[in-house]
Amino acid sequence: MPRVAGQIDVAKTEAILDAAVEVIGQRGLGAPMEAIAKRAGVSKQTVYNHYGSKAELMRALMQRRVESITAPLRDPGAVDNPTETLEAYALSLLETVITNKSYSMMRVIMLGAGEMPDVAQEVYESGPLSARRQLAAFLKAETDLGRLKVEDCDQAAELFSGMVMGQSQMRSLLRLPSDKTPDQYRRLAREAAERFMRAYAP
Repeated sequence: MPRVAGQIDVAKTEAILDAAVEVIGQRGLGAPMEAIAKRAGVSKQTVYNHYGSKAELMRALMQRRVESITAPLRDPGAVDNPTETLEAYALSLLETVITNKSYSMMRVIMLGAGEMPDVAQEVYESGPLSARRQLAAFLKAETDLGRLKVEDCDQAAELFSGMVMGQSQMRSLLRLPSDKTPDQYRRLAREAAERFMRAYAP
């Protein structure tokens, strides 16, 4: 059965974003759009039709990443069990740390940030900042429901993220092997969620 135009556009978009992760992870922020187009199997003009600039491309990459990380916060059952939701979100965060491809790209972004500050700003705003704001919105909703008592949701979201990521993030950025097993990551996520819920209990 032939695909409709919308399906083709989605496929091309995913191909471009996947190629960008590979190429930028290998060659840095200065990687030409032509190289990304070649890896994706599309024309350079197609890349520019989807993303008018490198900054727009990076914004789309970060938005896709954040959408995946924050998926547990949008689960229909999230409001029924906030502890399990926070645990799932913590595991999602940790998955970005232990996935080398993801952090390979983050390393080269950091290296090129000084030369391309506009791209670095897009990465921060559509990446870490967006994820933190979505977690803060979840904490606000839980506070409104009376299951938490959080006065500064932005600060609490930052505290939770830091508690979860800890030294694992630094180890990944330094290309050091993980010092935890998958079971240890799961226990860390569970304990972080439970401690957080106790700290902000109403």
